[in-house]
Amino acid sequence: MAHPLFPRLLSSYINCLKVGAPPEVVARLEEICAKCDESSHYRTGNGSTGEDPSLDQFMEAYCEMLIKYEQELSKPFKEAMLFFSSVECQLKALAVSTTDFGESGPSSQNRADIVHEHNMNTQAEERELKVQLLQKYSGYLGGLKKEFMKKKKNGKLPKEARQQLLEWWNRHYKWPYPSESQKQALAESTGLDLKQINNWFINRRKRHWKPSEDMQYAVMDATNYYMENVMCKPFPMDAMPMLL
Repeated sequence: MAHPLFPRLLSSYINCLKVGAPPEVVARLEEICAKCDESSHYRTGNGSTGEDPSLDQFMEAYCEMLIKYEQELSKPFKEAMLFFSSVECQLKALAVSTTDFGESGPSSQNRADIVHEHNMNTQAEERELKVQLLQKYSGYLGGLKKEFMKKKKNGKLPKEARQQLLEWWNRHYKWPYPSESQKQALAESTGLDLKQINNWFINRRKRHWKPSEDMQYAVMDATNYYMENVMCKPFPMDAMPMLL
């Protein structure tokens, strides 16, 4: 036997489904609700509350919750309908005022003159604003330009200096490590300082040079010779106790 509050619970649930649904869906839900009410009338004719207090309390609380849920769901739709109604009224009023303006307002030529005058005023205001900004920040912009040009100049070597460094590089490609005297000579001929010379060769070797296998073997042989004949021999002070 169904609970006596079941029809109310079902009706509350269907009302929640009807919120925002298309008209044909709403009609279908109403038909389902009517059929359920009719069938439940025969099944619950002899039912009464109080037989199960906990179930009665649950059904009542659930029905109240669904009713509040339906109200919360309906609020946005009601607000939207009011908003669209307001917009529709404003559009109708605007259409009426536009029609009146077209009948008794200025001609198309006058409207074009008004638009042209408005554009000219806007351009004049923009030019005046540019002049004011230039007058206010011209010194600051000039300083930024000088600083930028200085950094650009410092970051890129002169063309003639780079050409001389490249010529030295091509002549000593197998071992592009200039001595201190060669660096000094390059600095005098190019007008660069030693720091710029060192940085140029360091960057050039990192990007464009790799020692050949013969050069690697030569370096290894020189290192081994140094380790065996210099590092492994005792210094004179170390040999003195042996002589004593």
